[in-house]
Amino acid sequence: MRLFHTSDWHLGQSLHGQERDFEHAAFLAWLLARLGERQPDVLLIAGDIFDTVNPPVKAQERLYDFIVHAHEQQPALTIVMIAGNHDSGSRIELPAPLMRRLRTHALGRVVWLDDGQLDSERLLIPLPDASGAVKAWCLALPFLRPAEVTGATLGDDYIKGIAHVHERLIAAAEAKRQPGQALIAISHAHMAGGSVSVDSERSLVIGSAEALPASLFGDSISYVALGHLHKPQQVNGESRIRYSGSPIPLSFSEVDYPHQVLEIHCDGEQLLSVEPHLIPRAVDLIRLGPARLSDVVEQLGRLPQVDLLADLTHQPWLEVRVILDEPQPDLRQQIETALQNRAVRLVRIGAEYAGSRSSDDGDTPLIELDQLSPQELFSRAWLDSYGSDVDTATLDDFALLLQEVQLQGEQP
Repeated sequence: MRLFHTSDWHLGQSLHGQERDFEHAAFLAWLLARLGERQPDVLLIAGDIFDTVNPPVKAQERLYDFIVHAHEQQPALTIVMIAGNHDSGSRIELPAPLMRRLRTHALGRVVWLDDGQLDSERLLIPLPDASGAVKAWCLALPFLRPAEVTGATLGDDYIKGIAHVHERLIAAAEAKRQPGQALIAISHAHMAGGSVSVDSERSLVIGSAEALPASLFGDSISYVALGHLHKPQQVNGESRIRYSGSPIPLSFSEVDYPHQVLEIHCDGEQLLSVEPHLIPRAVDLIRLGPARLSDVVEQLGRLPQVDLLADLTHQPWLEVRVILDEPQPDLRQQIETALQNRAVRLVRIGAEYAGSRSSDDGDTPLIELDQLSPQELFSRAWLDSYGSDVDTATLDDFALLLQEVQLQGEQP
């Protein structure tokens, strides 16, 4: 059996106010072509399909058009997609009955039965090969919010609640599968030891809770397809537990990431290979600086000139970071003047003062409000107001309140 693993599409995302629809369309066209070429049995989409819980109509059309075209091209293909922390679980599941006719399974939340047991059946999906024989079972684990895994019967410990869901689902899968059938997990979570992109990944650590341990996925799981972290990586060096990463750079901190889709090959329960397929970048991202204004202006002057016959949608996005000794009221004007007739699209200017840079840190990141998580903003506001760090209990209460607000905003 062969599977494709992808995640973190973030359809509908904008880069400092500039929409990315052209780049997403190019990726989906590329992915459709690779599916036709490689003919995998399964496509796994491990969450953060959309960038917001209420995505624009165009982003939703992109997803559903892709599913229809993939099914028309390869009728035997099974697609499994789960909700991530950026997604609304209820929105992802809303068209599920219709999508099942296209061999697509959409899971956005976990459900508990009246007797307090996990409804494992809805989270276990048979994965047939081209002949129709079930060769594996998919354990679908959408992003688990505190309200879904804590409560009167489960207790208030978020991590223990998550562990309980994993234990129950894995036990149900092991009871269901036949000899020779692989168990494939798909999950959207922050695993301990993962490398984070600070500019574009919303924190999944709830209050004082830690990132999840890889031990949640025992040796009976042949492969774990993870979403959330945008940098492709193995978890703790385990080749069977992986983040595929995002298909396009979602911030300037990701300009050097190798964006890819992973092809997984299993023989029965044995994982044979994991092969990356690198995704061509439809639009490049260029980051200049941090450097003195004179040096930045010189670098801007060396950028390629505009080709009047070229398609402007392919022009790179540009971020400029400038080190100043004193305020420059006409900073933007100077940079825009230097960029005249240059084949780039300026989306951000970041400025900092030379005295604020430590002597041993030559590349301190420029932090803006939109780069801080709500927990970080709350912690900073608490420190400013009370002169001390926020205590763990208060931070946990804030995290739960934040989750309640986000859940209210998820209603379609």
